[in-house]
Amino acid sequence: MITLQQLRVVLAVRDHGSLTRAASALHYGVPTVTHHLDALEARLGARLVDRTPRGAVLTPIGALLAEEGEQILARVAQAERLVATYRDAGVMTLVVGTFPSIGSRLLPAAIRELRQTMHVEVELVEGEPTELVRKLGEGALHAALIYDLEGDPAFDAPDLESTPLLSEELQVLVGAAGPLAELDELDLASLDHHWVVSRNDDEVSHRVLRRVGAALGRDFAEFTRTDDLNMIHGLVAADLAVALAVPSAVMPGFDVVMRPAGHDLGLRRLAFVTRDDVQLPAVAALRDILVEAARALAR
Repeated sequence: MITLQQLRVVLAVRDHGSLTRAASALHYGVPTVTHHLDALEARLGARLVDRTPRGAVLTPIGALLAEEGEQILARVAQAERLVATYRDAGVMTLVVGTFPSIGSRLLPAAIRELRQTMHVEVELVEGEPTELVRKLGEGALHAALIYDLEGDPAFDAPDLESTPLLSEELQVLVGAAGPLAELDELDLASLDHHWVVSRNDDEVSHRVLRRVGAALGRDFAEFTRTDDLNMIHGLVAADLAVALAVPSAVMPGFDVVMRPAGHDLGLRRLAFVTRDDVQLPAVAALRDILVEAARALAR
């Protein structure tokens, strides 16, 4: 079998024109170069090098082998680089959890930038925070974008590492053609509209409405429970209900506006969350890219 060392010897002889200079370039001794050439010629049954008093030159067959060998060595080097890149990334397919609103604004560009520096694929899994945190705990995700209530987190856990990305003030999403849009500020104590809230009781919309309702001594009526952003926006645009939202979650194309409340609704925090035992360079690189992207979005 032809070895890579033998091909390198043939190329060195071609490029340097003597066994001595070829040996020096390869950091071999001349006997080693001669051994590789003799073994290769015996293997192929053909003379590859003409040795002359002025040096050594490849025969036509040797030149043909050198041309093919150069391509083979280039492919081997490329394969080594690819393997090293995947090895250094720590993972070949990165599985990242996200939710539709802010994920669609941050992740596509971040993934493109990541793939410009690492040979890594990224698979996205959509879900609400409760589901994504569960998948993180099960090891089904390498990382996730999670939103939570700043100052009252529901998803902090000792085995999760959280990097804050963005904090936004919660406001009320109302229909632009409805009477609430004419107000500069909403009084939740007298607001009689129904609310669209999340399907999960532990998520931000439920927790904030429970807290504010308890402070005001009232309950807020639910219109429906859904996590479908298009449905939420459609219901609000039709003035059938209102919903809690942050500016980054407002979708274009719907006749809705944001209005502040005369009560402290708190801040919704966006974070990049991983398990603390997941120490992968690709995860760290994506985190750093998202931190910069979130700063730009905040500006």
